[in-house]
This record gives sequence, structure tokens and C-alpha cells, in this order.
Amino acid sequence: MNQTSHLLRARYGHDAEGGATAGNPVLEQLLSHRSVRAYASEPLPPGTVETLVAAAQSAASSSNLQVWSVVAVEDPERRRRLSVLAGDQAHIRQAPLLLAFLADLARLRRVAAQRGIAAEGLDYLETFVMATVDASLAAQNAVIAAESLGLGTVYIGALRNHPEQVAAELGLPPGVFPVFGLLVGHPDPAVTPAIKPRLPQEAVLHRETYTLESQDQAVQRYDRIMAAFYAEQDMHTAGVWSEHSARRVSGPEQLSGRARLREALNALGFALR
Repeated sequence: MNQTSHLLRARYGHDAEGGATAGNPVLEQLLSHRSVRAYASEPLPPGTVETLVAAAQSAASSSNLQVWSVVAVEDPERRRRLSVLAGDQAHIRQAPLLLAFLADLARLRRVAAQRGIAAEGLDYLETFVMATVDASLAAQNAVIAAESLGLGTVYIGALRNHPEQVAAELGLPPGVFPVFGLLVGHPDPAVTPAIKPRLPQEAVLHRETYTLESQDQAVQRYDRIMAAFYAEQDMHTAGVWSEHSARRVSGPEQLSGRARLREALNALGFALR
């Protein structure tokens, strides 16, 4: 079994198509992705932040508006305070770098004002969605770049648990929102996270038109794959994937404070018409 086939098996929990890509180092790196939540104390090499941001800025940007920014947080005390706001996740304190990716409409609003333009389009939901998409594309480029350098990463969506407090901690002006964080560091060699299986392609890949009912068998198969994965990794998860995921969206109390996202966005200067 070549490396690509091995990685595809790990990603889907069974043999999968893709052997024609064998020997492609970029695809092998993508297929090897895993979230790292244990980091060594080794500092990052000089220039790492700048390299990752250059990779992030090389991602596509809608109309080249570039309505995103990033705050690099390396100060241990600031990371500690942010960890408290993000559910007290220990790896936020452990990793040497937290990149806070931001939906940033403040820069473009300032540019427009300097030219006497009202920029009313920034008050619409579409522009906020554009900013979050741009930030996400940029961050994933940074992940790929970091992993190519032998570094580990994990996203921190819990920065949205208390967005106003995070914004205050990062000194964000109105019109700038913390979409998520990204931890970067050297993985702890004593802890090797497994590649987590994903849904079968039959559940996510649609040809020509979307179908929903036909996904049921793929989800059932995925439940069995994930049950074996949870047992193998000694992960104590409530129920199979479908039950665990359904419970995760069962009510606003499961959203870790993010059910008030619209209120937080309004408070941070987003009109969202």
C-alpha cells in the first residue's frame, strides 16, 4: 500500500479511490492533516509569523477587498487570559503562538471615508459573510504552510464564546470581529494525534444536483467507523457520530454562549441589514 492509499484509508476508515495521486507530496500533506492539542516548549523559528501571514495573504480574496486581518498573540499572559475566555483550553496556554483571524470591515470603511464615500455596503450581511469567508480561506493557507514547516495547528472556534471580551483583549475597533483562533507550535513528540476519519464521500459529494435521502446509508456506515475510532483512541464520546452531532445542535444551550452572536456583532459595530 503506497502512502496516499494509507492516508486515504485513515481519512475514510476504509480503502478509497485516489491511488492515481500517489507520490504527490502536496496531496499527502493535505491528507495527513490532524488537529494538534499538545505542544512542545520549543519556540518557533524567527520569521514564522511573517511566513504564515504571507501564505495566508496568498489565498483568494473576494474582489480583492481583503476584508480580514490577523492578530498574532505570543505573550503568555495574554494567551492565558484568552484561554479563559475560550473555555479554559490548556493548549492555548501551551502553544507559543495564537493567530486570531478577524473579519475586518474597519479598514475598508476608513479607506472609503478618506475618499468621501459612505460605504453603506459594509452594513449588509453579505459583506460580513464575505469577510468570514476571506478569513477562513486565509487561515487554511496558514495551516498548510505551518504543516509544511513541520508545525502543528488547531483551530479555536471558542474565541466566539465571548467575542466582546476577546475584542477588548485584542484592542479591536468597531467593525472587526474575532472569527476564530489558530494555534501554531511544535507538536509534542510524546503525543501523536490520529487522523480523524471524515464522512464518506457519498454523504458530501453530489453530482449535478443535491440529494438528501441517499446520504442515510453513508451516515450509518460512518457511525460504525467512528465508533471504532473512538474505541481505538479511548475517546469517551456520548453515542455514535450522528447522535453526538445531533445533540451538539439540539438547543441554544449547546452553543457555548454563541447563541447571542447577532447581539455581539451589533455591539461590535456590525449592522447586518
